[in-house]
Amino acid sequence: MEILGVEVDAVSVDDVWPAVERWIRAGERKYVCVTGVHGIMESQADPGLLEIHNRSGLTVPDGMPLVWCGRYAGSKGIDRVYGPRMMIEVCRQAAESGVSCFLYGAAEGVPELLADRLRQQIPGLQVAGSYSPPYGPLSAEQESEVIGMIEESGAGIVWVGLSTPKQERWMAEFCEKLTGPRVLFGVGAAFDINAGLIPDAPEWVGRIGLNWLFRLALEPKRLWRRYLRANPAFVWKIIRERPRLVEKASTSH
Repeated sequence: MEILGVEVDAVSVDDVWPAVERWIRAGERKYVCVTGVHGIMESQADPGLLEIHNRSGLTVPDGMPLVWCGRYAGSKGIDRVYGPRMMIEVCRQAAESGVSCFLYGAAEGVPELLADRLRQQIPGLQVAGSYSPPYGPLSAEQESEVIGMIEESGAGIVWVGLSTPKQERWMAEFCEKLTGPRVLFGVGAAFDINAGLIPDAPEWVGRIGLNWLFRLALEPKRLWRRYLRANPAFVWKIIRERPRLVEKASTSH
């Protein structure tokens, strides 16, 4: 479906791993954007970010507002693909298939804590490496070190825990530069949530579209601008420009 110019795949969490398997078997390199209202609205002012979303292997609906948009447009198979829970499910499938993962992002120490939690929760999961990047753009030397670290790990999947739009730009760039990993996932706060550092909203809260309110209550100073400005603007734009079903363009990423 197309929501304000952003192509969002009308999928459920059960559709994600089969796509990953296809890419791995075919030797393709893809990235997956996990997108909600924030990502859609950021793309309105940033044509480059909109293009990154539309070149993805998958752009999945992270929140119920996008699911409601899809159903309004006529999609019957769409469901919420919540980043933290999708991460757990894909890691379970990866463990069963022998595909290893690399964790890139979040604050110092968080990727290692997350790796320990994931291994405890998912027996057999291979976390091949982890890295917390410095704040700000990577220097040429740091970029070379990161590429070498990920390549040498042998990971098939890279989980990217940065914020939107930083993680989407990182994936679009490094999908071209990394030759080993097949799939990159941008999951943002899923690192902190799955590491147990931030409480996760109850399932019913997400199902009624109020996950944003739960997060705002936890981090009001950081998130108030994002939600209290973007959400009303999103509703107004959707009223004026109805979401519609489209055929996803083929990509080379």
